[in-house]
Amino acid sequence: MNYEAHGSRDVFTVCDPENGELVGEVKRSNPVDIDSCLNRARILFSGKQPAAHHRSDLLHRASLLVREKSGELAGIIASEGIKTIREARSEVSRCAETLKLGAEEAKRIDGGLIPLDQVPSGEGKIGFYEQRPAGIVVGITPFNDPLNLVAHKVAPAIATGCPVIIKPHPQTPFSAIALHRIFEEAGMDGPLFQLVHGGAEAAQALVSDPRPRIVSFTGGKAGGAAVARASGIKHLSLELGGVGVVAVAADADVGKAALAIHSGAFWAAGQNCVHAQRIIADTGIYDELRSRLLSLARAMSLGPKKCEGTDMGPCVSEGSAQRLARACGMAASFGAAIGCGGTHEGTRFQPTWLLNVHPENPVLRDELFGPVSTLERAEGFDEILRRAAGAGDAIHSALFSNSLEWSMAFWRAAPAAAVMINDSTDFRIDAMPFGGIGSAGLGREGLRDAVAGMTEKRMMIIAAAT
Repeated sequence: MNYEAHGSRDVFTVCDPENGELVGEVKRSNPVDIDSCLNRARILFSGKQPAAHHRSDLLHRASLLVREKSGELAGIIASEGIKTIREARSEVSRCAETLKLGAEEAKRIDGGLIPLDQVPSGEGKIGFYEQRPAGIVVGITPFNDPLNLVAHKVAPAIATGCPVIIKPHPQTPFSAIALHRIFEEAGMDGPLFQLVHGGAEAAQALVSDPRPRIVSFTGGKAGGAAVARASGIKHLSLELGGVGVVAVAADADVGKAALAIHSGAFWAAGQNCVHAQRIIADTGIYDELRSRLLSLARAMSLGPKKCEGTDMGPCVSEGSAQRLARACGMAASFGAAIGCGGTHEGTRFQPTWLLNVHPENPVLRDELFGPVSTLERAEGFDEILRRAAGAGDAIHSALFSNSLEWSMAFWRAAPAAAVMINDSTDFRIDAMPFGGIGSAGLGREGLRDAVAGMTEKRMMIIAAAT
C-alpha cells in the first residue's frame, strides 16, 4: 500500500493489509501541528519536573489499564497491522510488562560519588553526580509491533521525566492513539506524551528540529541512515535489524531446534527484526531438520487474522509480498530449491523455505523481512563458525548445541549484539538490553538501558572552604 496515496494532504486512511478494508482515518500533522507539539514539550521540560514517585505511579496505572483493555487493544493491533489475534494478545501483554518495568526504573534513577583524589589537585574535594533527564525525546516506531515498540520509547522517557513525541508508522497509528488515551485516563498531566502523524516528511521535521535532545528510531537501515543524517547533535538510538543467523550443530536436539526455528521464522509473518532468516545446519542433522521444518511450515493455517486458529497473518503490503517473490526467484536462479511456499496471493505470502542455499547466494546478504527463510548445509562446526562469523551485522544470532566450548566460540565470533544458545533469534524479554551492532543499530533499548540513554550526568564538585 502506498500510504501517502490513500488520503488527502490533511487526512490519510488506514486499510487492513489483509483485505484492504478501511480501518479509519487519521489527521496528518502539518508543520504548525509539529511546531506546537515541540513547543509544548519544551515548555513542559523547562518547568518543574514531576517527582519520581509520580512518574512511577503514572506508568503503573497505565500498565494496569493496558491489561484491563487487553481485548480491545489486541483487536486494534490485529485490525490495522499484520499480526494474528493470538500474536496481538501477546504483544498487549508485553506492553503492560514494558510499562511496569518503566514504573520500576523511575525509582532507580540515582547518582554517585566520584573519587577526585586520584590526582593531587583533587585532594580535599568532593565530587558527585545525579542522572537528570536529557531533554525532549522523539520516537519513531514501525508497523510490526505497533503498541509495544511505542511503549519501549514512552516508558523510559516518562520514567526519566523527558517529554516524548511519538510518530507511529502510518499503517498502524491506532495502536499508538489507544495507548495515548490510556495515559490520559491514567492521569497524565500535560503534554508529557504526544503524537505526530504522517510519513517521512513528519519524521524529518521532528528529528531535524533543534529542540529535541534524543531521537529513538526503530525501522529499516535506509530510514535509520536518513534519521542520522538529519538529526544533528542529539543522542541517537537506532534499531535497524539485520539477517538473523541460526546455527544447528551436530549434537543439537533437532526436534527442539526445529520448533524454535519455526517460531522464529514465521512469527508476525517474518516481519521481525530478529527473524530467524538464515539457518546453517551441520550435514549430519540437515535432512532431519529440513523434514521437520517443512512439515511445520506446511501445517500452518493462513486463515483470517482474527480467527483463533490462524497461525500467520499477511505481509504489510502487496508490494512487500512481490518483493519477497522476486527474492525467491533470484535465490532459485542461483541454485536454491523452494522446499515450500514461494508464492503469494495479494498480501498473503506462503510460509517459505529455500533449501540447499549456497553460502554465496545473494539472497543471504539482505534482511528479507517476511515469511521466507533459508536452509544451508555445512560440513562440521568449524565451517558453521566460519559462515556465521562472515555474516552481516545483526541484533541476534543463535546456536543449537550442548557444547560449552562451541557455544563460547560462536558467541565470540558471531557479529551480533546477543547470541541465543538453544533458542531462536527471536527470543526477547523487555527488560534485557536490545539493539544491534555495526550497521544493525546504535544504542540499546530495554528499560534500564533506554533510561540511561535518556539521562545525562550532572556533576557538582565541592572544595573545602578552608
